[in-house]
Amino acid sequence: MPEIPPQSLLWLPRTLVRRLLAYYDSPDPDHPGRIIRGYDKAHALRTAKMCAALAQALGHPPEILRRFQLACLLHDLGRTGLDQKLFGRIWTWAAIRGIPTRPAEWRAAHPATPYGRETEAFCRRHGDELREEGVVMDQRARAQIEMRLGYARRLRRRVREIRIGLRQQGTPWEGWMEKVCLYYYYPEQMSGQAAWIRELGEVLVACEQLEAYNNRRRGSDYYHRNRERLGSAFTYLEGLRNRGQLGERVVETLFALTLLGVFNKLLAEARGQALPRAELAALRKTQRRKPA
Repeated sequence: MPEIPPQSLLWLPRTLVRRLLAYYDSPDPDHPGRIIRGYDKAHALRTAKMCAALAQALGHPPEILRRFQLACLLHDLGRTGLDQKLFGRIWTWAAIRGIPTRPAEWRAAHPATPYGRETEAFCRRHGDELREEGVVMDQRARAQIEMRLGYARRLRRRVREIRIGLRQQGTPWEGWMEKVCLYYYYPEQMSGQAAWIRELGEVLVACEQLEAYNNRRRGSDYYHRNRERLGSAFTYLEGLRNRGQLGERVVETLFALTLLGVFNKLLAEARGQALPRAELAALRKTQRRKPA
């Protein structure tokens, strides 16, 4: 049984957390003087809190937890400027048609695609279909596509823009943080990294997906989902474990912390309502099988 983390799940000063989350805001290129507020900063904050709790339960030291939480707060930075309606429209359309929505999945389906050029390949293959659906394939639309299929270059571009600011705040961006933030979309880039870095990548993937599967706003806006279930989240995480992207230690510890109620408040915030007792009871009865 993992150690229960302290009540406060923040390892960084609240003033610093607010400054970090402000990096999700960006100027609107179509309306000078207008700011596009970062989409669902609360998701980033909840995920960062969950990640710190899980990493602490796994035994990572305080000096790593602080830097890891910084990376988790900024893990969605590549989605700065997200247009929730347009993003949701494109990716709901793609999901309904079974079109790959992650770089590795795209390359598996279209192996001739050069590495890192998945966005361009998607636009060439499906641009005309999207136009027929009424989507204007301009710079804004291409940006929404890049936010999933070209996430690595978007994240790196945004980090370059804020790197000096991070250093001035005493929170420099380190190379391993990028590997951790990209692990969900680019697990292959974790090859050769230290075991502790890979495990933190797994922690971020597991916690972000648990939050996302319970996030009412995201579910409605672009997951084409009308109900949240804890069981669905862990079924998905089991799939990632069976594929080798998540390890036994991370998934089992996250499951235990969830049953202990460590995340109840955060998941209730994500849903906009308290977790049903019956759902928690059903999760406790789940007989989870080890991967083959």
